[in-house]
Amino acid sequence: MGWWDDLTDRLRGREPDEPAAPAPPAPTSAEIVEAVHAVERDVAGRVPAAVTARVHRIARVVEEMAPRLDRLGVGSRQAHTVVATATSYLPEAVGTYLRLPRDFADRRVVAQGKTSLMLLCDQLDLLGATLGRISDAVSHEDADALVAHGQFLAEKFGTSALQLPPDGPAVAS
Repeated sequence: MGWWDDLTDRLRGREPDEPAAPAPPAPTSAEIVEAVHAVERDVAGRVPAAVTARVHRIARVVEEMAPRLDRLGVGSRQAHTVVATATSYLPEAVGTYLRLPRDFADRRVVAQGKTSLMLLCDQLDLLGATLGRISDAVSHEDADALVAHGQFLAEKFGTSALQLPPDGPAVAS
């Protein structure tokens, strides 16, 4: 470590050569899903049906994607987007809306000629569309892998094991 590192460590409140605190572990699939379920519980009976439907749509995609995040790779921007949507973007958007008085949120124009309700719906639509694209991309990768495996098997074994030869099954003599 050089003098610059010692100085920046001191500015951060650490003694030189003191190891940095380890990064918190990535959330598990169960924690990611629980985060969106918490938002679903928060909105239950407190928001218009348009918001509830969008939150449920996002939650379903997150539930589907959470166990598949490892396929996106460590440090993947797509995996980060799914996790951040479930644990940060969605709860923050909904929480901010819920803190507003209902009449103000649903009727008062606040920006771009839209009410807070309209702005929230736009944000939820954007999150839902983004998650949908990520889910489609992962599904296409899985489908492509299945096609490639089928091509491998066809090359390796010729005809499908489910197809009978034109003369019927071979009989041992």
